[in-house]
Parts: sequence; C-alpha cells; structure tokens
Amino acid sequence: MKSLFTALILIGCIAPIAAQTGIPQDSSKTLQLVEVKAYGQNRQLKEAGMAVSLITPTQLERYNNMNLLPAVNATPGVRMEERSPGSYRLNIRGSSLRSPFGVRNVKVYWNGIPFTDPGGSTYLNQFSFYNIRSIEIVRGPASSLYGAGTGGALLLSSRPEDFKAGADVQYTGGSYGLFNLNAQVRLGNAERNNIISYTRQSGDGYRDHTEFRRDIASWESNIGISEKQSLQTSVIYGDLYYQTPGGLTQKEFLANPRAARPAAGAFPSADGAQAAIRQQTFLAGITHNYAFSDAFRNTTTIYGAFSQIKNPTFRNYEKRSEPHFGGRSVFTYNKQLNNAALNVLFGGEAQRGFFNTKTFRNKGGRPDSVQTDDDINNWLYSAFLQAELQLKHNWVIQAGVSVNQSSISIQRLSSPNLPEQKRTYSSEWAPRIAISKKLIPQLLIYASVSKGFSPPTSQEVLPSTTEINTRLSAEHGVNYEAGVKSNWLNNSLYVEVNAFHYQLQNAIVQRRDASGADYFENAGSTKQEGIESQVRYNFLPRSAGFISNLQAWGSHTWYFFKYKNFKQVNTDLSGKQLPGVAPHTIAAGIDLNTKPGLYANITWFYSDRTALNDANSEYAASYQLTGFRAGWRKAFTSKISTDLYTGFDNLFNAEYSLGNDINAAGGRYYNTAPGRNFFAGLAIKYSW
Repeated sequence: MKSLFTALILIGCIAPIAAQTGIPQDSSKTLQLVEVKAYGQNRQLKEAGMAVSLITPTQLERYNNMNLLPAVNATPGVRMEERSPGSYRLNIRGSSLRSPFGVRNVKVYWNGIPFTDPGGSTYLNQFSFYNIRSIEIVRGPASSLYGAGTGGALLLSSRPEDFKAGADVQYTGGSYGLFNLNAQVRLGNAERNNIISYTRQSGDGYRDHTEFRRDIASWESNIGISEKQSLQTSVIYGDLYYQTPGGLTQKEFLANPRAARPAAGAFPSADGAQAAIRQQTFLAGITHNYAFSDAFRNTTTIYGAFSQIKNPTFRNYEKRSEPHFGGRSVFTYNKQLNNAALNVLFGGEAQRGFFNTKTFRNKGGRPDSVQTDDDINNWLYSAFLQAELQLKHNWVIQAGVSVNQSSISIQRLSSPNLPEQKRTYSSEWAPRIAISKKLIPQLLIYASVSKGFSPPTSQEVLPSTTEINTRLSAEHGVNYEAGVKSNWLNNSLYVEVNAFHYQLQNAIVQRRDASGADYFENAGSTKQEGIESQVRYNFLPRSAGFISNLQAWGSHTWYFFKYKNFKQVNTDLSGKQLPGVAPHTIAAGIDLNTKPGLYANITWFYSDRTALNDANSEYAASYQLTGFRAGWRKAFTSKISTDLYTGFDNLFNAEYSLGNDINAAGGRYYNTAPGRNFFAGLAIKYSW
C-alpha cells in the first residue's frame, strides 16, 4: 500500500478540470478556458500560482444531483461530511477539531456575498444542489483578502457563464424515500435577466430517526444599466427540517448501524427527545459594479440575512434568532508598465449581528421551562490591500495584507445580576506573499507564505453547555507552501502537486461532556504538514468516433497532522495525531461520453483509518466507496434537451461513519452513513 501511495504522489492525482454542461464538449479546449477568480487572479487554473480547486458543473453533475458532498470530496485537501441527511460539516486541510457541525475556520461567499455570518457560522445546508453552479476552494489561510479563516475560503456561484432564457424541470428519486424536484425559469437576455428557482428535497434517511425535508426558493437578477455599471441581486429562502439520530458507540454501531442513539441514564433516546433541527434562513444581497475607466473599477455588495433555528436535543431545547447585515467593497486598478503589468486590489468588509439564544428544558420535543436567555451582539471588520506584478520572463509576484478586528458581547437576560460578558479580539494583521514562474509553457512553479487567524464563533463562546466562555482565544498560524502545475501532451494531461507546512497556535478544540453537549478550549499548538496532488488525462482529445470523450482522473491527500505542544490537565498529548484527520484519502474516476449522448461516470474513494480522540486510543476503520452513474443526454432540437440517468452510491455496501463525533463522551463517535443506495432521474431543459 505504501508503494501505491508513493506512486500516486509522484504522478499526482486528478480532479476533473474540464467544464461542460448538458451536451459533452471538447474537454481539451475547455481545460484551457477554465478560469480562477480567487485573489483577483482571473487567470486559467493551470496558471494560477496558488493551491485552489475548481469544481465545475461537469463535476457536480456526475453524481446523484442531491448535494455537493461527493464532488467536494473528489478534490484534494477538502473534506465534507454528512452526519445525518441535511447535517453537513466542511473542513479544508483536515481540521475537524472545532466542527461538531457546520463550518468552522473557513470563510464562505455566495455570488460575492459574505455567507459566513458575523458570529462565524455558515449554514451550508441552506443551499440545494441547484443553487450552486461552480465552486472555488482556496486551500490554506486566506485571511489576507477574505478575513477570518485559518482553513481557507469557499467561493460559491450560482450564475451561469452564458445566460439562456428558458425553463428546466429536474426530478430524482431513489432509496430510503429519496425525492428531489427542481424547477427553474430564466427570463430576459444576457444584459437584463431574472432566474427564479424552487427545490424540494425529502427522504426517510438510512438510520432510524433521520427523516428530512428541505424547501429552497431563490431569485437572481442582472441589470446592465449602462456600459459602465450593472446591478445583480441574489435572494434565497430556505426552510429545512431534519431529525438528528445521535452518535453510537462502537458496540452499538457494530450491532445495528442503522439504529438511533438509545436512552442512556437520565438522557432520553433520540426518538424520545424528538431530537431534530428546524432551520429557516433568508438572505438578500445586491451588488453594484462600476467602471470609472478601463483601468479602475469597483464592486460593492450589501446584504441582510435572518436565520431562525429550533433544536430539541438530548439535554435541552434551543431556539436561536440570528439577524445580521453587512457588506464588502473591492476596488481594482490595472496599469500596464513598460515591461510589466501592475494590478492593485483594495477595499473592506464589515458585518454586524444581533443574535438571541434561548435554552429550555426539553419535554418530549417541546420547549418547557426557560434555562437561559442570552442576547449576543457581534461585529467584525476587515480592510485589505493586495498588489500583483506581472514581470517579463513569466514571473508573477503577489503581496497582500489585511487588518481585522472582531468583538462579541453576551448579556444573559435570564440572570439580570450577571454583568455583560464581552471580548474584543485585537487587530490581527494577516499578510500573504506569493511568487510564481512559468519555466516553460507547460510547467508552472509557485511558492507562498501566508498568515491566517480565526476567532471563536458565537456558538463556541456560548456552546450547548450554555456556559459563557469569553476566555477562548483566537487561533492563528503561518503557512508555507510550494507547488507545481503542469500541462502536457497538447493539454491532454494535467498534473498538479503542492506541499505545505503549517503551524497553528491556540488551536480551538471541540470537547463533549457526559450529556453529549459541546464545549471548546484552546489546545496549544499543532504541526500540520501535507502533500496534495491531482492528475487528469484525456485519452481522446480530438475524437471524431463513437466515443467523444474518455477521461481518467484522481486526487490524493497525504497528511501528517500532529499536536506539537498540548497538555490536557496532567496528560501530555504532544506528538499525538490530530483526531478527525485521515492520513491518506484517494479519489479516482473514469468519465465516458459518446456522440449519441450516452455517458457513464465511475467513482472510487478511499479513506485511511482516522483517530477519534486526542489520546489516539480509538480509531475509525478505513473504508472504500464505489459509485456509478450512467445516462443519456440528448438534444432533440435546438431548444429542447433531456438527461435521463440512473446510478448507485456505495455500490458494495460498505459500513462506515461519515462525520465522526470527535472526543465524544462515552465513546459515541459513530454516525453511520447510508449503505448501498439507488437513484434515478430525468431533466428536461427548454430554451427560447
């Protein structure tokens, strides 16, 4: 197995980089046209001197059209988990230490709107599959431009590259009561248009007590006011309900992996507590683009959002109300010099939240007596400056820095004699320097140094134990990185390998008490090193035969993550492997398209065994997954096309946990993922 890993590192591993939608396209051509926008680079992926992954519609549509998870997990260095249907976790470069659920230490934007709230939380589960058209994942600290986040940044876009008026209807059904319906209408033209979409998803779930339902409605518009300015709006409303079955011990997992958490001691079972989450989120943002001249431009976004969460659990019933607003403004200036080009980017971002959290005694899934009532005010701001110099002989130097500050205050209304608890996280400077050089037209090398930081979220300062912890400090660290990108055989072969060394200070670590409630503490320092690689090969770059496109791809992540200096009471955990991080993960696949429209996608995924606690005394076993999708895409006329498909996930019925509860009290680590499951669907697209 070690020789296999070594070979994969040497040749790289691949992630599909061609962009195609609907009817198969010339993949060698689209490979050259793929463009990355992160850090304002606006250049082809193969020429972007940074560790960034781009997930296109082609990659998203090769799975079951239910969520983003399989496409995200096919990229190196990124891990998305689903503890139960609708409950997602996301981490970049392996840090699951502070993610009991949701997203931590990663900044997320949707259509340029800050989607991570000022409390530091990101509700990715409020998106349906159809609200995302492309994803850029910046791996490693991105604080120099995107503010708080030691893991990286996620740039989501729902807008099609080429607008075409029309209507789509797509349906997917499958195992465990799977139902997925999307309807979309596109009105207008390229200059002025509206896109209205509605999605309904539901299912019974694989485990007991895992029923879920999600309704998402969205509206997007683009108005070209003049040659100099335009307006875009993005509005989304999500109504989500899902049951939470709770973690199982290893004994319970082996005896019946489909079971929900049973009653234990004074705590009821998942069904007895009616453990679930009801979440409603509304977000509306407007973006104004203005060109002062050909060289000087501005993009300004303002937004308002509101989330309401009801969460009966084993120990209490929580209600959260989270209104917030904010904005981001970016100026860009481009200047052509004698033998160079200068690009300057500067601006700022600010957010303000007015949250309220109430906890009650849980009486069979209903709120009973009040335990705590807290008003939480939080704000943050970031100012940034970045300059890029493109020199002759294909040198590119990029340097940026941001200054950031955030604050949180908590007033416990249920204890009027308790003074307001407040913490301001002092100004953080986050610089980044990157340099790249194209040695030959087919080979690019790059290196960077960057600092990242991430203050604790509102839910970490006020966790489910309801104890206010303003002593919790922000984590921060410096990342050193180098990589190579190469493009050979007339764009048929793409290979990318990068290595990094990252030391994190004051790492925030999740703990769980005997009741299963989460709390957090700073855990000293960690040493995180890794190699991420991807490779992709197009066997038929210019095929005129029956097979129009045949590609093989794969990605490999190789991590060495350790506690560098960490003592828990009298126990020295220095040198222990970071829990929740698999040393090796591999994803690979084959994509086949034919001239008549028949296609097939095969995917294989491997995860190494993973430590479940800080002491490394228990591990989740390694596992392998195989998935398959086949279908027929057919354009009957220039206006009507269809996609009829079917497939399997977890074809060989592997038993594994997708989203282990790290450091869980009582050894309740396991959240069983679905076994073998089937899906089938039909999409009808009409354009006018």
